[in-house]
Amino acid sequence: MVRKNYFAKIADHEGRTNFLLLGMNGGSAPGDDLTDTMIFLSLNQKTGKAAMISIPRDIWLDSLKIKINAAYHYGGADLVRQTVEEVLGQKIDYLAVVSFDGFKQVIDALGGVRINVARAFDDYQYPIKGRENDLCNGDKELKCRYEHVHFDAGWQTMNGETALKFVRSRKAEGEEGTDFARSQRQELLLKSLKQTILDEKLYLHPQKLLAALKAAEAAIKTDLTPDQYGTLLELAAKMNWEEVKTYSLAENLLTNPKSHYSKQWVLLPKAGNWAEVHRFVAEFLK
Repeated sequence: MVRKNYFAKIADHEGRTNFLLLGMNGGSAPGDDLTDTMIFLSLNQKTGKAAMISIPRDIWLDSLKIKINAAYHYGGADLVRQTVEEVLGQKIDYLAVVSFDGFKQVIDALGGVRINVARAFDDYQYPIKGRENDLCNGDKELKCRYEHVHFDAGWQTMNGETALKFVRSRKAEGEEGTDFARSQRQELLLKSLKQTILDEKLYLHPQKLLAALKAAEAAIKTDLTPDQYGTLLELAAKMNWEEVKTYSLAENLLTNPKSHYSKQWVLLPKAGNWAEVHRFVAEFLK
């Protein structure tokens, strides 16, 4: 019998491996393949340092006349990789596309995640899946398309459905309604998920672990091959996950122009091109 090798080499340029994590509905309805969440994750194999950069979905790509969250819809993995490399000035080695339903199932299989919510907030316009085109019996405000979600500040255990609402909320009142705050919530969830996965208590319950792995396999599409998974796990184990550097491009490198772009609210580089962003990202990753 030939034994499979699960420790094949993964990409390594100057000791660094870069990933692009994409989150989307993943269904068959119009818009379900728009990337609602985009996170650049860079792992330095030499230093054990990890860095994450959240990429706002509203970045305008002048060359394509679309927002960056539509790149996957129009050109799949190749186009979204090309556009993110254009914006960040960094090579993307691997992509991972996660469906939201699968994401919820993974968290539920793990028994939920513990998250320390920094600020309480309300969002009265959280979209209800499946009601995107509901005419609400003639209601001009289309209120039936939305639900009210509320989060208290402080530590709480979230199931998959609650965690998804926490990171996807876009219309919250106050500070939590900004793209920057939303990016921070996504980063917070990733850290909490990491802590749950690395908690040794999880490995005392093999059935729970196997259920989570099965859910993850169904939820995630990636161009990593199965024979690279072992190497990836080894690399992840070397990282100092307690000191991950995080940043959102919406913080101070992007601006919302007064003029309309196809009547859409968009974000553009403040400098007029991506050179300043490239310099910042290169310095950020050092």
